[in-house]
Amino acid sequence: MFPRIPGPRSAPDDMTTRPRRAPGIPAQAMEVAAGAGPDATAGHRAARAAGALTHTVLKSLLGAWALAACSAEETALVEEHLTECAPCAGEALRLRDAVGLLHADRSLDLDPKLRSRVLENCLARRPARIPVPGWAAPYDAEAARLDALLRDIGDAEWHAPVRLKWFEDERTASRKTTVAGVIGHLMSVDGLVATALGLDDPLGSAATAAPLSLTDRTESLWGAAASPPTRAVHEPWREQSHTLIRTVSYAGRNTAGLSVSYGDFALPLRDALLDRAFECWVHGADIAEAVAYPYDPPSGAHLHRMIDLAARLLPAVLAARRQGGLASPPQDLVAVGSPGRSLHLEVEGAGGGDWYIALDSPAAVGSPERSVAQVALDGVEFCQLVAGHVSPEEAAAGQEGDREAIRDVLFAAAAMSRL
Repeated sequence: MFPRIPGPRSAPDDMTTRPRRAPGIPAQAMEVAAGAGPDATAGHRAARAAGALTHTVLKSLLGAWALAACSAEETALVEEHLTECAPCAGEALRLRDAVGLLHADRSLDLDPKLRSRVLENCLARRPARIPVPGWAAPYDAEAARLDALLRDIGDAEWHAPVRLKWFEDERTASRKTTVAGVIGHLMSVDGLVATALGLDDPLGSAATAAPLSLTDRTESLWGAAASPPTRAVHEPWREQSHTLIRTVSYAGRNTAGLSVSYGDFALPLRDALLDRAFECWVHGADIAEAVAYPYDPPSGAHLHRMIDLAARLLPAVLAARRQGGLASPPQDLVAVGSPGRSLHLEVEGAGGGDWYIALDSPAAVGSPERSVAQVALDGVEFCQLVAGHVSPEEAAAGQEGDREAIRDVLFAAAAMSRL
């Protein structure tokens, strides 16, 4: 016969050990308190009624005491025991420290940058089979950020009032709409990029009957709605933005120079999507302000590209304003491609840099050697000026040199804004 394997040995301080009965405590109560009876809680109550608990029972209460789950009577008995028993006092201290870690206060709001970090990590491990072109990345990022904001807000917040601002007729103009109305506006202008790529226009036949200005496109979409727009506009806008990104990703670099008409001007597709990224951010910030939602500026690299687009467009805008009598006449015309009189635009902060704006002709080249004035602004403030959210008189933090040239450039920057 095989020898029988003995069972596990009890711990020296196990509750099966019968403690000595204190005077005045019934034997039955002590058996239950030590775990021998069927109702240990009843045993605790009986022992407490007699005014004493054993070391084993008191030690078993340390976890509940650390969690502040003991009754006032149990708490008093445990704390009295801790003044006399060093091992239990040490254990109690460790348990209290552990409970402090479990109950550390922290914000329940997710880090707004969490999504981009997760995507970055995923793409680093497994790159996309059809990568997004680098020139389309700012639009992809800003559309995704706006989509995340829209997913977080409730149904009622889609009707929150939003005041859109832009610069028109040498002063700030505005139009009141709702969060849903802003998304409809973005979708209507994105439709110009869609049609350039051969995709459907969200305005349908209204846009094909006769070319519409940017403002008329928005008014047409708003007017076509049978009732005030609601959350229902989110999914069509989201699908449109995804379709634009998928289309340019599959088409590759050959589409970067495709012309996108805005009516009175045109941009190559790479710049048109950069313009749409800028609008996504600006109007996303408008929505975030209306619903009290945290919303950061774009990344420094993307912000730099948005500022660069505005700086490249400034000479042409300045020339158009001069033709309309809204800017000073040219002072020194030069041959095409030659260095001309320039303004040094110094943009500080994330996305900043130095640009030299040709003052007398869009065909001239900005030159540090021919700089006659300098303007210094923060990057976000410059973009707010271009968006028409800041007036030209309030925009520049630092100005030096030809005052007339400075005024012309600041007003030209504000004139690039639109509904």
